[in-house]
Amino acid sequence: MKPPPFDYAVASDLNEAFALLEADEDAKVIAGGQSLIPLLSLRFASPTLLVDISRIRELRAIRCVGETLSIGALARHSDIETDAAVATYAPLLAAAATWVAHPQIRNRGTFGGAIAHSDSAAEFPAVLLAMGATIVTRSSAGERRTAARDFFGSHFQTSLQHGELVTAVEVPGGDAGTRWGFSEFARRKGDYAIGGAAVHARVDASGTCVAASAGLIAAGPGPTPADDLDLELVGRRVTEDDARRAVDRATQGLTPESNVHGSSEFRRAVIGESLRRALHQAFGLPTVDFRRTSA
Repeated sequence: MKPPPFDYAVASDLNEAFALLEADEDAKVIAGGQSLIPLLSLRFASPTLLVDISRIRELRAIRCVGETLSIGALARHSDIETDAAVATYAPLLAAAATWVAHPQIRNRGTFGGAIAHSDSAAEFPAVLLAMGATIVTRSSAGERRTAARDFFGSHFQTSLQHGELVTAVEVPGGDAGTRWGFSEFARRKGDYAIGGAAVHARVDASGTCVAASAGLIAAGPGPTPADDLDLELVGRRVTEDDARRAVDRATQGLTPESNVHGSSEFRRAVIGESLRRALHQAFGLPTVDFRRTSA
């Protein structure tokens, strides 16, 4: 299918972008276009105006601000995958980036676009939930900072208001006590996830867990936090039994939608196994390699 007709304008700076968006209630923002263009082609979206913000250089920076890593909305997925600061201070993000689609898409897609799209099957929203990230947005009225848990909604919905742009994401920088894990299942590498999980945790000098959280992939109508996971982990030197109980607690109420990839029960089991593997990775527990080997 072909997209519906629309006007197109390139914004040279944020003020111009705000003015263009505010002048047209049906305007949408485009940067990398890796999520929006398919929606246009399927006519799931029909804006009257596309505002291209890809040339606003100030939105591309990745930098450390104190103990926080700030990632500009126009950083490409491939930047997240390869940037030295991300690898040092937010290795969970770097690891998740390698699971995003295919290299051609990672070279074009933007970090802010993936966040604003709010796809429940996407990797970055789950990671931001796990890390307790803050989404920075701006409009002509000023700047807002919103916790990831409050930013993501249901079925591609966010707390973004019309005329407002995601400009950056702030994640807490890791240190020697930071632990993380990531696991995802897809029929082929780069396909949409059947299920997955991102885990972010901290341990003290004795190895006791002092904080733990997780984001789940394809677990509900929107990006999904693993509620109450920490109740089975905090205050313990985490064991396999602790991890199993944490998985049971976090997945007991999940009802992922059945689709061509499997029933709701199957996908819930996949999410649970993903979470178990991510927890084992984070806390250095034994793992099983299921890859096929030659006879």
